[in-house]
Amino acid sequence: MKKILLAITLQLSTFSLFAQTLNVQVGNVTYLFPAAQAGSMSYSSGTTLTVMGKAFALSDIDNMYVDETTVTDNLVCIAYSSSSAAVTIAGNVAQYVTPTINGAHVSIAQTNTDAVSNDEITYQLSGTTTNGSFALAGSYKSTVSLAGVTLTNPSGAAINITNSKRIQLSAKSGTTNTLTDCASGAQKACVYSKGQLQLQGNGTLNITGNTKHGIKSASYISVKNLTLNITATVGDGINCEEYLEIKSGTITLTGIGDDGIQCDLGGTTSTGITNNHEDEDTGNIYISGGMVNVTVTAAAAKGIKADGDMYVTGGTITASTAGGGAWDSDELKTKAAAGLNADGNMVISGGTLTLTSTGAGGKGISADGTLAVTDSAAIIVSTSGQAVVASASGAISTVSNSSTLDRYSTNYKSSPKGIKVDGAVTISGGTIYVTTSGAGGEGIESKSTLDITGGEVAVNAYDDAINSSSHLTVSGGMVYARATNNDGIDANGNCYIKGGLVYAISASSPEVAIDANTEGGYKLYVQGGTIVAIGGLESGSSLSQSCYSVGSSSSGGGGRPGGGGSSSGSWTTNTWYALTVGNNTFAFKTPSSGGSGLVVSGASTPTLKSGVTASGTGIFNGVGYYPASVSGGSSVSLSSYSGGNSGGGHGGW
Repeated sequence: MKKILLAITLQLSTFSLFAQTLNVQVGNVTYLFPAAQAGSMSYSSGTTLTVMGKAFALSDIDNMYVDETTVTDNLVCIAYSSSSAAVTIAGNVAQYVTPTINGAHVSIAQTNTDAVSNDEITYQLSGTTTNGSFALAGSYKSTVSLAGVTLTNPSGAAINITNSKRIQLSAKSGTTNTLTDCASGAQKACVYSKGQLQLQGNGTLNITGNTKHGIKSASYISVKNLTLNITATVGDGINCEEYLEIKSGTITLTGIGDDGIQCDLGGTTSTGITNNHEDEDTGNIYISGGMVNVTVTAAAAKGIKADGDMYVTGGTITASTAGGGAWDSDELKTKAAAGLNADGNMVISGGTLTLTSTGAGGKGISADGTLAVTDSAAIIVSTSGQAVVASASGAISTVSNSSTLDRYSTNYKSSPKGIKVDGAVTISGGTIYVTTSGAGGEGIESKSTLDITGGEVAVNAYDDAINSSSHLTVSGGMVYARATNNDGIDANGNCYIKGGLVYAISASSPEVAIDANTEGGYKLYVQGGTIVAIGGLESGSSLSQSCYSVGSSSSGGGGRPGGGGSSSGSWTTNTWYALTVGNNTFAFKTPSSGGSGLVVSGASTPTLKSGVTASGTGIFNGVGYYPASVSGGSSVSLSSYSGGNSGGGHGGW
């Protein structure tokens, strides 16, 4: 013992004299004490050495030496190498950090309850192991810095943080970091955090979740700057509670076994949105920037799913779903995949969204609440699957025609739809392009009211292009609605055309370009706007703005049963036309097939030419120019058109 004390005394004398760093090694852990911070050091009973509040049993010390190592306060470094790990701890946090090392498995118990040196402790991980992990328990905010680490845990999570405080998981700039968990076990994710998880840094993080999720937080998750690649999971790519926020960075999710990104309500009751999301528990998702690329293939899987509301104000989102439908035995209904899904409301006021669903019954956007699209949002949606139905036992099958689909009650079927919303839909800006195919494939559907006041909307659909279960109003913007098997625009209440530019195309009779529920006592009201309707207008319409048909004068609803009239005039397929109203010209290309007759309307008496050559500002994904410059062509005679007095069949339901 006297020899040990003498060696320590000599080391400390040198340490003080040259103002260097004292290294204390205990197994694979090295504590670094700078002379300028160490102050007085004490012995207790000749068996314990205490430095900067850290007590060492002399029997545990393997080595002590003094060198010129530069110490970074608040830093704990974990370096993995094959089957082992070395831990280095800055002296100012030594008393708060207790490491346990088993091979390359490192567990840290952190005991401070307040900031250290006005900052938080940072754990920096580096190196490579195929049999290691990092675990952190504590009671104060911390940072886990990934500095070029490849960490595979064959028996659990790669990173397991049971500290319930906010954790920053940061990939250092210029580094690539890879984390993988085992293929069996009880872990909730490859990366798990009990507390709030801030994913950040200018480096790259690759994750494989072989048991459940890729990343899981029992609180909120935020993402900034990070390049995050989750290449395979059994469960969700990213799963959290309370709320999720994506500010910037690049997120790529592939090989996902369930939803790409899912945010659940943490408790039983939402707090509502709070200032700076402080103590917020809403289940909301906020996307304001960055790039998100999600591919999911599981039945009824969602690209991005919010238990609450979803707000997209910026960024670029690409979501592809390929899974078919599934029977939900809890809710007793058929569910299908969707690119974006919110159990609450959805607001899209910016960003670029490209959503593709190829599975049976799939949706591009699905919301149980309302949908508002505003400002600079750009949305491209494509669905190409057949409708999916469930039997009484929950067995799933697909159907390829609408008549078969109509035999099933609502809970037992799911149709492919570009945008499907249970509440009201309002579109006041942005650009929306929707394409659907397959039985029941509607473009935009609201189970409530639908209002378009601005923006550009272009829909090519198998079934109704734009449909509302209640009143539908177009008072501004530019709208293209083509249905190959039903109505172009279909309202199950009143339909109001008050302004804007509307180009609607229906299937052949009895479908019409613009429809209202006359059987229920409602009407189509044409009160303004510039209108081109291939397939005519619903019978019994109220036309306070003059409408005109191509060719001979007629009345009626484009051949709709009960319409009381003949077709509303002929038109030529695959031809460019130019409709001029006042000083504005709308050039449009007709489809290869469509409804019976052509009706046009404008605020002043319009003129129409066919066979024109057009240029100008392209709209509607290549089938229109507005305003347009045209040359050539020949004039088309127009005749006054008036709607019939009796209601027609309502095949668009």
